[in-house]
Amino acid sequence: MNHAGHAGFAGGSVAVDRAGIDPTAILRDFDRGRTTTLPDGRTLREWDIIAEDKEFEIAPGVTFPAWTYNGRIPGPTLWAREGDALRIHFINASAHPHTIHFHGVHRAEMDGTPGIGAGSIAPGQSFTYEFDATPFGTHLYHCHQSPLAPHIAKGLYGGFIIEPKEGRPAADDEMVMVMNGYNTDGGDDNEFYSVNGLPFHFMDFPVQVKQNALVRIHLINVLEYDPINSFHVHGNFFHYYPTGTMLTPSEFTDTISQVQGQRGIVEIRFPYPGKYMFHAHKTEFAELGWMGFFEVAPQ
Repeated sequence: MNHAGHAGFAGGSVAVDRAGIDPTAILRDFDRGRTTTLPDGRTLREWDIIAEDKEFEIAPGVTFPAWTYNGRIPGPTLWAREGDALRIHFINASAHPHTIHFHGVHRAEMDGTPGIGAGSIAPGQSFTYEFDATPFGTHLYHCHQSPLAPHIAKGLYGGFIIEPKEGRPAADDEMVMVMNGYNTDGGDDNEFYSVNGLPFHFMDFPVQVKQNALVRIHLINVLEYDPINSFHVHGNFFHYYPTGTMLTPSEFTDTISQVQGQRGIVEIRFPYPGKYMFHAHKTEFAELGWMGFFEVAPQ
């Protein structure tokens, strides 16, 4: 136990400038790409995604040799509107072959699967993935190179948000939370767990929200080596939209579970100010880093 009275590291989470990961910045960092208008009037969005090897200090004195998209864990959260044309220019600057596999609807040649289309992208090579943004919802992308588990677990994943063509009811605050883990000893399990890449970060730097504001969270589970993850919030309930592909919620609850690759939208209003914990409802995950606070400021 640390001096703050919660499970964690004795000196607190690793400072973001030392860690090389800033989970708070990632929360609201939606990358809408470079936009132009096509002759048919549709919006074209383009991104450059570079795979590169990089070390991070994820816990005090613990470095993790990661494989990343654009030098961060998770990779950039790509945002598009339903029906947009998308081009993702992928450059492999890593020492290993990689791909980008997008969850969504597209042609087989754009699937980022070895042996189909461009297949594996070798070190020093590049490829442009092209497809339309469909269906709307909360999605993800990740490497699909074999062996698959380490290619994902070492950091090659990110959020992929497709806004409905007509939009959703406006939220006062919108963010993304990517649930992940770190296998630091080369075994078949994880030693650390986190949201947006840095264990215990949100214990020391709570997520700042406003009383009664509609908070929309795109919750994505990319945890490897464990079959299931979960999200629980204290003192409050939320509406949950599985995969974000519907405009009506499936339930009103305070806890949901997701298997790997599963995702959804959490919409919550906090009626009372104060600090409210959120965490995996699996004690092991919470005590190894997957826990934090919402800090609700009064109106």
